[in-house]
Amino acid sequence: MSERRFDPLEIEGDRPLRDIVFEVLREATLDNVLKPGERLMEVQLAEELGVSRTPIREAIRKLELEGFATIIPRKGAYVTEVSYRDVHEVFEIRATLESLACGLAAERANPKEIEEMGKYLLEENECLENDDIIFTVRTDVGLHELIYKATRNKRLITLTGNLKEQLFRLRSTSMTLPGRKKKSLEEHKGIVEAIVQHDVELAQKLGQEHIEFAEQAMVELFNANGSGEYCNK
Repeated sequence: MSERRFDPLEIEGDRPLRDIVFEVLREATLDNVLKPGERLMEVQLAEELGVSRTPIREAIRKLELEGFATIIPRKGAYVTEVSYRDVHEVFEIRATLESLACGLAAERANPKEIEEMGKYLLEENECLENDDIIFTVRTDVGLHELIYKATRNKRLITLTGNLKEQLFRLRSTSMTLPGRKKKSLEEHKGIVEAIVQHDVELAQKLGQEHIEFAEQAMVELFNANGSGEYCNK
């Protein structure tokens, strides 16, 4: 048996056990406790976390949906290894959608939405004071989803939603690059200011550049890793 890496779960409240297990395993992949390419052993994880195999199995399926795990028939589940090609394809699509979304938001955002965007910027500024990657990413996701909502375009919202799971991991990864959180905040401030000013062209430009800068951060991490596959840290 390999070294124990998890403490038994303390179950509180009425939250589904599978959701609690999922969050524990997801954070373990982000913190590199569970390493890219490593097999997710249901029996071992169940024993360490003090639960049955059922919530472990359900959590692994959710990890697969969010891009954290890969399930190979008759072989098992493994922590997903992310290649540069994977990253480039996702960001290539997202850059176009983000530019469109920011431009439409500059046209259509109402005062309440703009006020909420400001609140997200304040929360993001708080993130600079701590190393909570999950909270940072959730704040980032919340701001972008608010921008998508402000487009009033249901199909665009659906398209960006289809990328949500893959983007969560990529956001989590890119934010580990030193200085990326601060730079991302400055980029967000510029986008929100363009939306406030209803400057469509500037919002489009800054939205696309924001995604391109995020991809550049991923490239730096790939280069630091020195291989064609990205390891979380």
